Amino acid sequence: MKAGVLALQGDFREHARVFAELGASPVEVRTPEDLSRVDALAIPGGESTTISKLARSAGLVGPIVERASEGMPILGTCAGMIVMARRVIGLEPLLGLVDVTVRRNAYGRQVDSFEADVDVEGVDHQVRGVFIRAPVVEDVGADVRAIASLDGQPVVLEQGSLIVASFHPELVGETRLHEYLLGKV
Repeated sequence: MKAGVLALQGDFREHARVFAELGASPVEVRTPEDLSRVDALAIPGGESTTISKLARSAGLVGPIVERASEGMPILGTCAGMIVMARRVIGLEPLLGLVDVTVRRNAYGRQVDSFEADVDVEGVDHQVRGVFIRAPVVEDVGADVRAIASLDGQPVVLEQGSLIVASFHPELVGETRLHEYLLGKV
């Protein structure tokens, strides 16, 4: 199985390492042709406005939206959640795939970063996440299911074959969300 990682900016190498550890063949996605060769996609954490600009200039927005509409499983972590959200407070959404409203950097500044274990429905062990200037979900559409919460706030959500997380599991070598994603292929 070929697992793509949007490799425009951010911590894409860490996602690729997790996919390789799970036995998938990681593919760094930088062009529509790269995207056409993968069975699933991770959109990494990083800087959401930079990822958005680079995805537009690479001609990837339409192809990612098309593949998502065809059912390709996609995981967005932190900035990946922001670019997948249908509504972003104060910004124009990029992909508009997941029916949520998010607010960027809502967990505070870089110095406010923390790690936490969360229970995720459908995953048999707690998932370790790193919250770095993480987004907060302000509103959830009817077809979106919160599958993990932290302090009453949804932090992992699922809509069909799409999964978004407020945090970075890949930074601590956490594999369970990626494994859950690959199970949807």
